[in-house]
Amino acid sequence: MNYLKLVRYQNLFFIALVQILIRYGLFIPFEVDITLSDFNFALLVIATLCIAAAGNIINDIYDVEIDRINKPQKVLIGKKISEQTANNLFIALNVIGVGIGFYLSNSIGKPGFAALFIVFSALLYLYSSYLKGIILIGNLVVSFLVAMSLMVVTLFDLLPAITIENKEIQSAVFKVVFYFSFFALALNFIREIVKDLQDINGDKKGGINTLPIAIGRKRTSRIVFVLAALMVFGIIYYMYEYLYNYQILSLYFLFAIVGPLLFFCVKIWDAKTVKHYALLSKVLKVVMFLGICSIPLFQYVVLE
Repeated sequence: MNYLKLVRYQNLFFIALVQILIRYGLFIPFEVDITLSDFNFALLVIATLCIAAAGNIINDIYDVEIDRINKPQKVLIGKKISEQTANNLFIALNVIGVGIGFYLSNSIGKPGFAALFIVFSALLYLYSSYLKGIILIGNLVVSFLVAMSLMVVTLFDLLPAITIENKEIQSAVFKVVFYFSFFALALNFIREIVKDLQDINGDKKGGINTLPIAIGRKRTSRIVFVLAALMVFGIIYYMYEYLYNYQILSLYFLFAIVGPLLFFCVKIWDAKTVKHYALLSKVLKVVMFLGICSIPLFQYVVLE
């Protein structure tokens, strides 16, 4: 169980669920042309999970001292799992993930795609060792990688199957995944800043220069409020522009996405304690989950 906690199995489950929903909740029902067999798609999911798990491990290795302040009850490295064991697992998972990525890239005739897994692995290492300490850059890197966990399905499964004949429908489905990827990126970026607000004490002592440390909690909370409000307006605009004629989907977005985000905006304005920020971080995580769960419904939008 300690190893499952180390790799953050809940987050890995979420990544796998998202990729499965994209393929089996959007691609397959709509019968778009795809490239990967079920077995190779399973390998793609495994490769993504391996890289993500390795990233979680290296992050915990570098954050031991910080986590002893922010969340001492959750520290595993040095207590229940040795640092050497964690490092070995980090290396092994990266090798497996990159190796599978190399195999899949060649199997679809896109050998250059293998570099994606190398880049993802390198970015996760750089984030933990260096980029996390640069204001907003670390937040953007993590959010970009979250978005790419969605887009990688289209790059390996949808993109290689595009032809002149099917270009229009393939592009329409591609856009749906792209919009969801942007949604995941924006929402995760906001959540990363909220987590920085939550972890400000440990980050200070760990020498991490986050936005709350640089400008203070109050100003950062105001910025988060503005970002969340802009996201609400963006989602409402998207609903009006693309989902106006789809009542069920519009209601789902209104109550499952917009509603919780408005609650978040109200609460972030007056948030002051670690418990407040922890709650708001969970709210954003739930919103992301509910948003991703709506992917299968978009096959009916694409049909139009």
